[in-house]
Amino acid sequence: MNSLFAYSKSYQYVLALLLLLPLTGYSQYTDVINSNRPGVSVSAYAVGKNVVQAEMGLFYEQKDHTLLNTESNIWGTDTSLRYGLLFEALELNYEGTFQDQKITFLNFDLEGKRRDFSRNRIGLKYLIYDPFKNPEANKPNLYSWRANHKFQFKNLLPAVSLYGGANFVLGDNPFYIGEPTISYRGMIATQSRLTPRFVLITNTAYDRISTDDPELSYTISLSHAFRNPKWSVFVEHQGIDSDRYSDLLIRGGIAHLLKENLQLDFNMGASLKNTPTRIFFGIGASYRMDFHKDSLKPIEDQEADQNGGAIDKKAMKKKKKEKKKKGSGAEDIDLGPTKKQLKKLKKAEKKKKKESSEIDF
Repeated sequence: MNSLFAYSKSYQYVLALLLLLPLTGYSQYTDVINSNRPGVSVSAYAVGKNVVQAEMGLFYEQKDHTLLNTESNIWGTDTSLRYGLLFEALELNYEGTFQDQKITFLNFDLEGKRRDFSRNRIGLKYLIYDPFKNPEANKPNLYSWRANHKFQFKNLLPAVSLYGGANFVLGDNPFYIGEPTISYRGMIATQSRLTPRFVLITNTAYDRISTDDPELSYTISLSHAFRNPKWSVFVEHQGIDSDRYSDLLIRGGIAHLLKENLQLDFNMGASLKNTPTRIFFGIGASYRMDFHKDSLKPIEDQEADQNGGAIDKKAMKKKKKEKKKKGSGAEDIDLGPTKKQLKKLKKAEKKKKKESSEIDF
């Protein structure tokens, strides 16, 4: 680790260079809330311009350290506030964890308390690459339902975003004694839709830059939507490496989409080592206030038939009926067209080809 941190200045230069890359990303706004809970991994996608989102939870943790011979009971809250700023692909976010730790030193039969922020940071995330930017390259296969739902190697190509932010240690924080008031954090987040039901997210972060004990970490998260897409589960692995603290963690949990703008969740996990041994669980909720508005595109810049042609007089009635029947989907999950929808699409495609082949004098 010492050899790694010897190049901390180089990492800062690289991080600054990444943050100054041209803003050439593309966002994926969804009608359904897109929450980072219940895990700690961060999605590659932003919430969308003018979307305000709050993600909060309560947690309990039992932490025992065999070498120090200590036992701890920890209660706390997690808070994340996200806002779609200026561009569809740009997100401003705040992350805070406030915890109350009761620690017992078994060798001396003493008890102590620590209460403060163990995480207090603000940052910007920008989506620099989205494999779903080109809708033509992601059209459904009209001849095979299975082809739209099976795993394909092209699905491994992820959306990529860059994050840059700062940590704040205010006052006499017992969790970070002697650390500077401000330190820095950089991260690369990727997101791949392996199948319509499986989503893979990875985060690689270099944290607490400019302190004596920088921290390198990674997170790998896999989520799965059930047949009822309002329910989804996830499993997550996190590795942390620094001179101050190192650990390997495993988490799992479930989320339920109560409404389009409200999600509830539960998670639990543990460490894979005994210095310290950690067992924890938590509950939480995510709520979105959607002020998003689609940007208007001049009709002369639109492609032919982009607006779907003539409007059927019963189109709105059909739309309301389908929405009521379908319900809301889950975060970042697109289950694709059904077999019945594929038949209709195939029929419409043949009709379109037939009409385009006719000569108009």
